[in-house]
Amino acid sequence: MFALKITDTRDDQTLIDEVLDGDHAAFSCLVERYQERIHGLIARFTRDRMEVEDLSQEVFIKLFRKLHTFQRDSSFYTWLYRIAVNTATDFLSRRKRHPLYLVEDTAVLDGGSRGGEDREGAAGPALAAEQRHVTRCVLDRLPEKYRTILVLREYEEMSYTAIAEVLGCSIGTVESRLFRARRRFRDALERLHPDFVPQAPGGTGS
Repeated sequence: MFALKITDTRDDQTLIDEVLDGDHAAFSCLVERYQERIHGLIARFTRDRMEVEDLSQEVFIKLFRKLHTFQRDSSFYTWLYRIAVNTATDFLSRRKRHPLYLVEDTAVLDGGSRGGEDREGAAGPALAAEQRHVTRCVLDRLPEKYRTILVLREYEEMSYTAIAEVLGCSIGTVESRLFRARRRFRDALERLHPDFVPQAPGGTGS
């Protein structure tokens, strides 16, 4: 006989109320619901497996301690993401290093493909690995606020409203910062790795 995993159907607000009433099992449900997403987010900021585990644990410790301050004027997951982003960036600031390791290729940020090469062809795996390396190198050079907003928008696929809630700023600030972040990324890419600048359909690449 196989044990069936029963998914908790209580919504976040109900679980939060129960946690605040002293139900530790309800907190375990919140952790289980979001731990994979938080672990993935933290992994955008460091490749070190132990650091990812430690920072993820720190996020949920902070969540437990701060849950009574949640005002419920935003969604719970964006509030939790704010804790996670602050935890990761604070950690990197303390260590005086700011690497951002992403696994996606540069085309995610600006569309198109490198020089018309077919990524599905024989060179696909090698090209994808090289693109991942280039992306890491370029993003590593961006200021922290630009790297963070690219993570939230391009890799976590969060809406502008959700990003504004996570970063504690206006939607207008999100729009302008994201525009500058993409421009900074493309400028750095053109300067450091011009062969990897995505070409628009029909472009000459000149």
